[in-house]
Amino acid sequence: MPLPEVPVERFAALPDPARAGSVDDIVERLRRLKVWAGDPSYETIKDRVNAAWRAAGRPAGELTIRSTVANCFTPGRRRLNTDLVLAVVEALHPETGYVAQWRQALRAVGGEIEAVSQVRVQDSLPRDLAGFTGRAGELDELRRARESGEAVVISAIEGMAGVGKTQLAVHAGHLLHAEQPFDRVLFVNLRGFHPDPTQPPADPAAVLDGFLRLLGMPGQQIPHSLDGRVTAYRDRLAGTRALIVLDNAATTEQCRPLLPDAPGCLTLITSRRRLTGLRTRTRLAVDVFSPAEAVAFLEHAVPGIAAGTDPDAVTRIAERCGCLPLALSLIAGHIRNTPGWTLTDHADRLDERHEQRRLDTGVELALTLSYQHLPSDEQRALRLAALHPGQDLDAYAVAALTGADLATTRSRLSHLTTDHLLQQTATGRYTFHDLVRAYATTRAHDEDPPAERRTALTRLFDHYLATSAAAMTTLHPADAHLRPQVPAGCATAAPDLTDSETALAWLDAERPALVAVAAHTAAHGWPSHTTRLSRTLSRHLRNGYYADALVLHGHAEQAARRSGDEAERAHALIDIGFANLRLGHPEPAEAQFRQALGLFRTTGDPAGEARGHYHLGILTWPAGRLEEALNHLQKSLTLYGAAADPTGEATVLHTLGSLFEKMGRLPEAIDCCRQALTLARQTGNRRGEGHTLHVLGEVEVKAEQYEAAGDHLRQALTRFRQLGNRANEAGVLDSLGNLHTRLGKFDEATDSYEQAVAIFREIGAVNYQTWALNGLGEVALAAGRPADALTYHATALADAADTGVRDQQARAEAGLAHAHRALGDGTRAREHFEEALALYVDLGMPEAAQIRTRLAEL
Repeated sequence: MPLPEVPVERFAALPDPARAGSVDDIVERLRRLKVWAGDPSYETIKDRVNAAWRAAGRPAGELTIRSTVANCFTPGRRRLNTDLVLAVVEALHPETGYVAQWRQALRAVGGEIEAVSQVRVQDSLPRDLAGFTGRAGELDELRRARESGEAVVISAIEGMAGVGKTQLAVHAGHLLHAEQPFDRVLFVNLRGFHPDPTQPPADPAAVLDGFLRLLGMPGQQIPHSLDGRVTAYRDRLAGTRALIVLDNAATTEQCRPLLPDAPGCLTLITSRRRLTGLRTRTRLAVDVFSPAEAVAFLEHAVPGIAAGTDPDAVTRIAERCGCLPLALSLIAGHIRNTPGWTLTDHADRLDERHEQRRLDTGVELALTLSYQHLPSDEQRALRLAALHPGQDLDAYAVAALTGADLATTRSRLSHLTTDHLLQQTATGRYTFHDLVRAYATTRAHDEDPPAERRTALTRLFDHYLATSAAAMTTLHPADAHLRPQVPAGCATAAPDLTDSETALAWLDAERPALVAVAAHTAAHGWPSHTTRLSRTLSRHLRNGYYADALVLHGHAEQAARRSGDEAERAHALIDIGFANLRLGHPEPAEAQFRQALGLFRTTGDPAGEARGHYHLGILTWPAGRLEEALNHLQKSLTLYGAAADPTGEATVLHTLGSLFEKMGRLPEAIDCCRQALTLARQTGNRRGEGHTLHVLGEVEVKAEQYEAAGDHLRQALTRFRQLGNRANEAGVLDSLGNLHTRLGKFDEATDSYEQAVAIFREIGAVNYQTWALNGLGEVALAAGRPADALTYHATALADAADTGVRDQQARAEAGLAHAHRALGDGTRAREHFEEALALYVDLGMPEAAQIRTRLAEL
């Protein structure tokens, strides 16, 4: 509900975005902020926003205009441009913590903003339909379109719901790919006509974000604006032969940004509407099957069924289904499940049902007959499965919803799939056609009382929480006492996740479902499930899944705030801040860490306070605030000791070891690492052991104890690969690159650094990518390639400046100076040495003395 109008004179207080519950609430608070800030004109706000964006390096084409700014203040909108709203807030009140509060409110409000941004993209086609029949003419047209010789081919497949557009596009894609393989395949369901109003059509900007990640672009490098993403997307596809399938499109405007502009690319678009304004090579208006195709489909789908007294019975069945492929598939399943009936019996029954129930559409008739013929337990399974908040689900989830055992559930799913009421997207995973989901959801609301539906969903959420906890206990047993309690005696079936590989595979496969569950539980009255799921998955999402972390922990913060649980809200803020830090956004991260620290103090939680100080320590250190970082870490160590948390103590100790190493205090660094290693091994903390081995190896490299360093770093690399921890795997590879460089093994050093860069780019950790890029520059110089060194250090310098990693900025300046000196350019070398010296002095790092020596030599 929109907030009531409030007189202007009452806008004396700064509006609190955290209390917003809808998009209109956000808009109303933005209007109040405008008045609070002196009510500047839209033109003035536009100028401030553009000035800030220009200063940040945005091109002219990405700047905003007055009317776009004004639209941010207009109520009744379905969505908001988050990037622009935050820029407007900053223009009205440029205080970092306050802007961070708006960022979190926008992420959490009502789920609507996130709903358009949540979309699953794939780099492969869904499974082809076994026994695909008909559509020979349409397939020939699509082949001719590809063979036309045109640079870019767009084919639109249009038709009503249930006509088989997606199946045709997927089948055509598989055929064309088999005949002449594509370099890249991208597939997305644009959700143009989803029956659930909480699942609006996907935002093309979000689709492009997903496509760009699949095409290898790190998250941090993805442009903010839609136009910027379109340009990057088309640049990435240049020189490739790609197949793009845009399924279930709503409008031309939704599709246009997703179209490639590269020779050899083929785009297939399916939609229930005619999409005008597209440069289509082929436009297929897909209709129902012809009578002959419908009869052929049925004869193939129900072989061996006697015709009965009417030899034309199959034709009558096809006609009663309106020759609609979805209806025919459903009826075929119904026929196969009624042994002893002839085709004439089925045709007669369809006539009766049509007359008695006045069912006008083939799909409605087919669905009703298919559903009513099911045993009651399969009816119930179908209804409850439709309540699942995610896009797909497995047998364990359905077992949880129904309360049945796994074998029985799998049998029911097999029958429902055979009857075409469910679709199997991959081995063991199931989804609905939109029309079937809508039908099943309606049936659930008609036949299952609200209390029973809530009980079923609670079992599902308990299942996800308990299974997530089991997976995390397998992967990180030493942290088990830090995670929240899961439901006692969760009785539904669950997979065996006692093996690390299986546990990790389950977490990765179910991650989209877990994010969807967090959103649903936060918005519909299960706040403790949201916060416990957030705490449970925290460690896993830190392994490079930072975008998912922002969403899931954002829902947890919202749920905790609404339920008044300040302790859980503080934990969620820490996790949101950590994701922001890894994504190269240190300012909002610091605001979130400090807010969390305050909440922990208010609730009297020393272990929470220790966590807050620790995260402030790892944030202030890369920014060059070494003494401040040391102070936070020492406070954290004391508080963890008071809380009797050896896992926390070990974490702080190895981090202190790394900080002391950077400060040149090597004996203290080694002492901290040895203490941390002892604690980690005593508690069975494999992750902590890996971290400590890594830091100890780095210290030993600096102390020129190369043999011990190599041994410890290789142990750390093995440990992180076992844990599936991509971020720290890359960090160890970076350290091994440094070791190999010092040993003169330049090829091995280059290989290690390149592996590290690839992983950092994959997970979007640009702030850490700068380390490996600087390492590549140092290897190139040592190997006698100063020109290559210039390229690597220049890239590292730009990234470090963008993300505020000042020690790597200083290292890049020093690397550029050395490279210029090797190339005989003493003037440029001096300039970069002076920049490096100023940074190292400001940071208080011992490298400053080395740079002074180099300057004296010049």
